[in-house]
Amino acid sequence: MNLLDLLPAEMEDLAATLGGPRYRGRQLATWVYQKGVMSLDAMTDLPKDFRKALAEVGDVQVPQVERVTPSQDGSQKLVIRMADGARVQSVLMPDEDRLTLCLSTQVGCGFGCAFCCTGTMGLDRNLSAGEIAGQFLAARPLVPAGGRITHVVYMGMGEPLANYAATVQSIRILTDPQAIGLSPRRVTVSTVGLVSGIERLAREDLRVRLAISLHATTDEVRDRLMPVNKGFDLQALLDACRRFPLPMRQRMTFEYVLLDGVNDTPEDARRLVRLLHGIRAKVNLIPFNAWDGAAFERPPLQRILAFQARLLEHGITATVRWSKGEDVGAACGQLAEPATATRS
Repeated sequence: MNLLDLLPAEMEDLAATLGGPRYRGRQLATWVYQKGVMSLDAMTDLPKDFRKALAEVGDVQVPQVERVTPSQDGSQKLVIRMADGARVQSVLMPDEDRLTLCLSTQVGCGFGCAFCCTGTMGLDRNLSAGEIAGQFLAARPLVPAGGRITHVVYMGMGEPLANYAATVQSIRILTDPQAIGLSPRRVTVSTVGLVSGIERLAREDLRVRLAISLHATTDEVRDRLMPVNKGFDLQALLDACRRFPLPMRQRMTFEYVLLDGVNDTPEDARRLVRLLHGIRAKVNLIPFNAWDGAAFERPPLQRILAFQARLLEHGITATVRWSKGEDVGAACGQLAEPATATRS
């Protein structure tokens, strides 16, 4: 058992199962999640016999940061190795008073979005909850003294809602006050548009933010860019978004990668306005980030700004998101780890 898969309350249950008082589980959670101590032997306020019993059923398997590649903009791309040798990538992104960690939920991705480098890997396997939340624990020592990771986005490798149970459990670990203790408002889950997953997430009491990878304004174009659209078309997706419970004063984010000559026309902008009617929405326009072998190009700046202006004219909050870490292959759509130990 990887103890990182457990919530503090589940660590209490485990302590009771092992014959100890429940508060031993809370002590374990404090050592692991708040103090960052991963060796059971170093948890000195736990009795030796309890530590021995713990070691017989599990340990703390924290992913290891194998490589750090710094970007000129201050971002850091992390190659993180799991216990079985599988590798994923995470990104630390500073921005004024916030430090955001971009997490991966799968080794590779099986959804094959045409503009995304991760999709060229295919899907190797899902990550466990402990491997997802463990990326936070692995990245935390890289934060300068006095700083902290303030936000988490599930926008790395993989589709979070295709690994639903582990994703939800990892969110609970990240937001549990007795574990990592992030505010749910500072956690964003991105999805390619798995309607069934969005509907399940709507029934969870997580209160996290939701980001929809839209990227097209017609089913014809979206079918070509995102094969998932053949199962959940635009109407089904946007209907699910309209049903999703949003807290007061919160907007749903729609991600829209701008591809030269594909989805960046004035007609696309007008259709996007119509599609988002009735949704408290904000749009992140992401100029395409190039990668080797990609069949797309970034539109010229004038066309990017014109697209944004048309949305703003119709009252839609729209920002141009210049991705962090583009120079080191850490920007949106660039993450890929071509070989994993589980395949070699």
